[in-house]
Amino acid sequence: METATEEIVLKVNGMHCNSCAATVTSTLKQQGMEDINVSYTACEATFANPQHKDINKIIKSINNLGYAASLPQPDKEEKVSYGLEIRVLISTLLTLPLFLHMFLPFEFLHNNWVQLSLCLPVFIMGLLYFGKSAWGSLMVKTPNMDVLITLGFCASFIYSIIIMLHHTPGMPYSTFFETCATIITLVFVGNLIEKRSVRQTTSALTDLLKIQKQKARKIVSHDAHEDTIETDYRDLQKGDILQVVKGESIPVDGVLTEGTASVNEAMVTGESVPVIKNTGDMLTGGTIVVNGHLRMRAEKVGNETVVAGIIDMVKKAQSSAPKIQKIGDKVSAVFVPIVLGIALLTFLICHFALKMFTEESILNSIAVLVVACPCAMGLATPTAVAVALGQAAKKGILIKGADTMEALAAIKTIALDKTGTLTTGAFAVKAINPLTEEIKNILFSMEAFSTHPIAKSITTHLKDSANKIILSNVQEEEGLGLKATDSEGHTYILGSYKAAEKLTNDKSHSVYLVKDDKLLATIDLEDEIRKNAATALRELEQDGIHIIMISGDKEEKCREIATKLGIPEVHAGQLPYQKLDRISALSKTSPTAMVGDGINDAPALAMANVGISLGAATKIAMQSAQVLLLSNNDLQQLPRVFTISKKTLRVIKQNLFWAFVYNIVTIPLAATGILSPMAGAFSMAFSYVIVIGNSLRLKRMI
Repeated sequence: METATEEIVLKVNGMHCNSCAATVTSTLKQQGMEDINVSYTACEATFANPQHKDINKIIKSINNLGYAASLPQPDKEEKVSYGLEIRVLISTLLTLPLFLHMFLPFEFLHNNWVQLSLCLPVFIMGLLYFGKSAWGSLMVKTPNMDVLITLGFCASFIYSIIIMLHHTPGMPYSTFFETCATIITLVFVGNLIEKRSVRQTTSALTDLLKIQKQKARKIVSHDAHEDTIETDYRDLQKGDILQVVKGESIPVDGVLTEGTASVNEAMVTGESVPVIKNTGDMLTGGTIVVNGHLRMRAEKVGNETVVAGIIDMVKKAQSSAPKIQKIGDKVSAVFVPIVLGIALLTFLICHFALKMFTEESILNSIAVLVVACPCAMGLATPTAVAVALGQAAKKGILIKGADTMEALAAIKTIALDKTGTLTTGAFAVKAINPLTEEIKNILFSMEAFSTHPIAKSITTHLKDSANKIILSNVQEEEGLGLKATDSEGHTYILGSYKAAEKLTNDKSHSVYLVKDDKLLATIDLEDEIRKNAATALRELEQDGIHIIMISGDKEEKCREIATKLGIPEVHAGQLPYQKLDRISALSKTSPTAMVGDGINDAPALAMANVGISLGAATKIAMQSAQVLLLSNNDLQQLPRVFTISKKTLRVIKQNLFWAFVYNIVTIPLAATGILSPMAGAFSMAFSYVIVIGNSLRLKRMI
């Protein structure tokens, strides 16, 4: 009997770039872990532990790299760390007089021992912060950016110590203590800016986490009276009765048991217009009661809630990587050894070929080490993806992974199911013939006894214009419809064509009403088209996407909806396996997306290049589709999905272009001495600030 693979989630603090995430990934691979996803933006590592190794040893192996790994503690509030801010403050205060000694005439600032005493604390902080991470990355044979930084400031510090202790008395010499301290301080400042900027890229996920962390008012019965106690959402159980009033968030998913309220469900659906909720309606945790008050019964708690599912999906999606990121990852993997080679070559050429002074040759080599920045390439994709996925989730669009974002941008064909996708699955009354008071009253009274969707559509249509009449012996006969008798003894049958097949040859109507073996009326129904369906499809066509309808419904009904929506190609009467075969064939000719309700369309959704589901609250939809549209009533989200993917991909390409251009330009400038080590440290910090800033533009674009 096989043992289930153990899945682990760890909090990993101290990662400040994608290179750090790669270092953690490498050590987890060496430990035998599988399905590894490390996100430095979310400070998390998720992986499978097939050999069930001791988790404490795994945590220790990560901590040995210089990071702080631990198991998540849900009941413990995460403290905000200001360690980097403190380092920036101390190093700035010590580096400023070192840097200013070049411009100020104060003699004591030129004393080498004073410079050493000012530089040493900064050097130690840099060694503990960057050096430990650099050493850890070398141990797992994945040298990261911190290797270059550490070599740069260590070279300037050690050379300064050697030249200070072994110089010839009376001969002029130069030390680089200010260079060492300035490099460390500027990189600290750059990391601080990056840390705060990355926090903005994950702000949407943070907002979702805040929505989840709610207090609930639980109603507890004591004999003849009730008490209301405040309870943490984590302590709620299925079946608990909760009270929610105006302005409060609904703590968990459940059913409204008492009261009426209007609820803002924008968090789930992206729709800002409040929805009226009555007894028996489903409520989603995190949505807000705008007006009224209610009592509810908790149905889904903890990780079962819709919000918990959304948070889990967004986290996993943000830690995934699209194919385009492989370009940056491949370059970053060989970048550090190449830069080390360039730095060594720079020193050899400058010192031996160009006969430059040793100090100048060392400075040029240090500048090469410091200016090189694989961080910008590592940040190019994850920051853009984090912003895009988070913003999309806030608008009710869940995209499973960055690779899905890339696949969406390539889609050329979209196949849509009809019922439940292009239409709501409900029916609208098209015509009642003849439309008399008697017929309206009979229809309204009979359909009130049925729970069938068609019956609900008819009663909803007539509720403001019809009156109930007294009926007796109401019964539902399978395959026929409803049968009833009025107070005068007249017999009525309301149902499909089978109820009137002996009275008429016209099969075109949806419902037939028969009175005492005479055809009294016919009712024509039509599928209710989703809001903005036509507009959404036109937008997709304008983007060059071919639209196809694939439905299991009858040809006539499919053609009718296709004509109204302007869909040029229709395939009706398709069984699930036929839909699967058709999607498979389409995917071979052009990148194809399938849009369905996530239940009977599950095989086709899984087969398509991208599966898009509107049944986002169901487990089958979450498993089958790569994109979930939480607003079931509005198809306008569909073109928005493709807009988000294209804009995100464009920003990623811009980021990668900048990262490559930056290194191509600055490394030669550093090697030739045009760019000093201090200027290199500043430009390095500036490079990834530009990348993050460009990614943050997606907040306004989406």
